[in-house]
Amino acid sequence: MIPRPAGRTAPRTAPATVPLPRVAPRPAAGPPGRPAPGAEPGRDLFIDVLRLLGMALVVLQHWSMPVLSFAGGRIATGNALSAGNMWLVTWVSQVMPLIFFAGGAAGAISFGRAARRGLPAPAWVAARLRRLVLPVVPLAAVWLPLPHLLLAAGLPEQPVLTAARLAGQLLWFLAVYVVVVALTPLLVRLDAAYGLRVPAALAAGAVVVDLLRFAGGLEAVGFLNVAFVWPAIHQLGLRYAAGRPRRPWLVALAGYGAAAALVAAGPYPGSMIGMPGAAVSNMAPPTLALLAVGVGQVGLALTLRPCVTAFARCPAVSRVLAWTGSRMMTVYLWHMSALCVVTAVVVVGLGISTPEPGGPAWLSGWPHWLLLLVLALWPLLRAFARFETPRPAAPYTGGTARVAAAAGLAAAGLLLFTAFGFVPGPAPLVGAGLLLAALPLGRTAAPADRNAVPAPRDPAVPR
Repeated sequence: MIPRPAGRTAPRTAPATVPLPRVAPRPAAGPPGRPAPGAEPGRDLFIDVLRLLGMALVVLQHWSMPVLSFAGGRIATGNALSAGNMWLVTWVSQVMPLIFFAGGAAGAISFGRAARRGLPAPAWVAARLRRLVLPVVPLAAVWLPLPHLLLAAGLPEQPVLTAARLAGQLLWFLAVYVVVVALTPLLVRLDAAYGLRVPAALAAGAVVVDLLRFAGGLEAVGFLNVAFVWPAIHQLGLRYAAGRPRRPWLVALAGYGAAAALVAAGPYPGSMIGMPGAAVSNMAPPTLALLAVGVGQVGLALTLRPCVTAFARCPAVSRVLAWTGSRMMTVYLWHMSALCVVTAVVVVGLGISTPEPGGPAWLSGWPHWLLLLVLALWPLLRAFARFETPRPAAPYTGGTARVAAAAGLAAAGLLLFTAFGFVPGPAPLVGAGLLLAALPLGRTAAPADRNAVPAPRDPAVPR
C-alpha cells in the first residue's frame, strides 16, 4: 500500500548493543547521484514538503476560520467553515493527521541514523525534547504577564481572556507529540516486530473507546482516543520509513470510504474540526472518523508522492524548505498571537466585523486580512525563531528514567497550557514550572566531550 522508495533497506538484524530499526535510508529527492538543490544529504524531501504544507494549512485555516465581531465589551467568535457544505473542506484542510504521519516518518529516519552512529536512544530522545520544548519558553514568558498588563491598562476583560486562552490551546499538539517522540525507540521496535498490526491494534482501541463514548454514554472516555488516534497515524509514518506497505491508493479509498460510512451512519459530524454549537466534535477528543480521514489523507499523499518529490526538486522550492526549516515551530507557536494582535486592532479597536463568510466582501477582504496577519507575525518570527536552533550541547548521558521524567513533565506543562491557556491563575504558572523543570533533566551535567557523538540533526523538528 505504501510504496518502497528507492534505496537499500537497513539490515534485518543489528548488534545487541544498539537496537537498530529497520529503516530504509532515504536520499533527498533529487536527480540520481546528487541531492536536490539546497537539500541536506539523507533527507526525505517528500516528508519535508508534507510538514511544510501541513503547517501552512494549519496556519491558513486558523487565520481564515474566525468570524469576529465586537459589541458591549465582548468579542463574539464564529467559524466560517460552519456555513453550508463548507465542512467538506475540513476533510483536506484538517491536516494534523498528516503532520503526525510526517513526524513519525522523520523521527524513525532520524532515530535510525542516530543508532547507526552509536548514539544511545535516551540521548536521541533528549535532543528531540530540547528542540520541541525550548521554543515554548519565550511564548510562556510573554503570555504569562501579558493578560495582567492588558487588564491593568484598562482593556475589556472578555477579549483579553479569550486571547489568553487561544494562545495556549494550540499547544495540545506539542503535548501529544512530546509523548510519541519519547516513545519512538519503543514504537520503532514494535514496528519492526509486528508491522501493520501495531496501528491496527491502536485503531481497534479507538473503536472500543468510541463505542463506550457513544453507545455507553461515557463521554469523558472519549479523551482516551488521544492515546489511540494520533499514535496510530504516527505509526503509519514509521511504516513509511520502513518502506512498506504498497498500493497507497487503496489506503486512500479505504480511509475516506470508512470516514464517509461513519459520518453517514452517525453519530459523527461531517466536519473534522469542532464547530460552534455542535453536539459532537471529531477533533476534541479525536474520533474514529478523524482517524479514517487521516488514513485517507496519508494514502492520498503517498499516491501523489512522485508529483510531490518532483515539485520538491525545484530550486525555488528547496530554498523555501531551507528557509522555513528553522522557523516552522515559531510560526506554529506564534501565529495565534498574531491573530490576537490584528483582532485587537481591527475588530476591537476599529470596530470592523467579519463580513458574511463566502460573500463578496469576505472574499475581497480575505487577502488583506492575511496580509495584516503576516505583517503582525513577521516581527515575532524575527524575535523568537532563534530558540529553534539552540546552542550545541554535549550528548545526553543520563538514563532512560530521567529522560522519561523530562518528557512527562514537559507533556504535563503543555497540557496545563492547553486546558487553561495563559488566563491569570495558578495553572499557567504551574505549567511553566513543569516546563522549566523538564529542560535540565534532558541535558548532561558533564562537560562536553570533544570526541562525543554529536546530537542528531532531526528532520522532524525545524532546524
